[in-house]
Amino acid sequence: MILVTGGAGFIGSNFVLDWLAQDDEGVVNVDKLTYAGNLNTLRSLRDDPRHVFVRADICDRAALDSVLAQHKPRAVLHFAAESHVDRSIHGPAEFVQTNIVGTFTLLEAVRSYWGTLPPLKRDAFRFLHVSTDEVFGSLGADDPQFSEATAYAPNSPYSASKAGSDHLVRAYHHTYGLPVLTTNCSNNYGPHHFPEKLIPLMIQHALEGKALPIYGDGKNVRDWLYVKDHCSAIRIVLANGRPGETYNVGGWNEKTNIEVVDTLCALLDEMKRKASGSYREQISYVTDRPGHDRRYAIDARKLERELGWKPAETFETGMRKTVEWYLVNGEWVRDVMSGEYRKWVETNYAQRG
Repeated sequence: MILVTGGAGFIGSNFVLDWLAQDDEGVVNVDKLTYAGNLNTLRSLRDDPRHVFVRADICDRAALDSVLAQHKPRAVLHFAAESHVDRSIHGPAEFVQTNIVGTFTLLEAVRSYWGTLPPLKRDAFRFLHVSTDEVFGSLGADDPQFSEATAYAPNSPYSASKAGSDHLVRAYHHTYGLPVLTTNCSNNYGPHHFPEKLIPLMIQHALEGKALPIYGDGKNVRDWLYVKDHCSAIRIVLANGRPGETYNVGGWNEKTNIEVVDTLCALLDEMKRKASGSYREQISYVTDRPGHDRRYAIDARKLERELGWKPAETFETGMRKTVEWYLVNGEWVRDVMSGEYRKWVETNYAQRG
């Protein structure tokens, strides 16, 4: 059995669903169910005995000790995190608590549990920490892509808190010998993405006839990674990665924000044509976020060279699958768009009008 934290969130839920679609090994899914955690995403597993859900906070040491003692996982995959940059600007304390204190609490619980395992199981155990390329800071237009050796230079409370969690994971390997693996991924997109992030937000606003708000000049660059490609990379790193190593996971898809939205509008024009005109007519430019990193780009050659992983989707194929999924799954989107979510969007974008 494996243990997954944050398995009701975007990347975590995709990982759990993909894992159980390909493997009979069970999953203990620990999630606090904050605003972005959604058990409806996992409703297909409701009667599946391979999936055990435990509602718990990773800052709760007693709960973690109990789960580890009861289920005795052979690996822990740590997805749980506060992950939205704008939210971190408005409320950084939650990010420090979850991403740093929570990761520390989880590492302490896992270290204690790992120490009780017999030698062969100790050697086989893995702790895989899922992180972000944002810990590396911002790149200039002509700078080389982030590699595993790039110095950390986080620029937001979110990325700083993730950098802190990365450092803790590294330290627990070097100090205590805990067999850890770390992945730093680029921007994920795909099914079940909470609609505060760029791609699902733009899809929903387009369909509702609202403005499509683009920060600044729209020229900020991100490398886009289809979430199911990310899940396949994590499975490979878990199976074959070298303890203590970090692996960058990227999609080889550098796109400006305005290119992403243009692509979405073209797909929507094709799949859900408006009565007149194009969805592009809804694009508007709003005040940029404070400290907005200009460019992220991942060099994922180490993962390909050492473990043989490459993304299966291009940006075009992944975006088509994503738009199709949101058009078919409007009920899922409506269910997660709670009053808190709507209030957040109104507050965040009202300040940028």
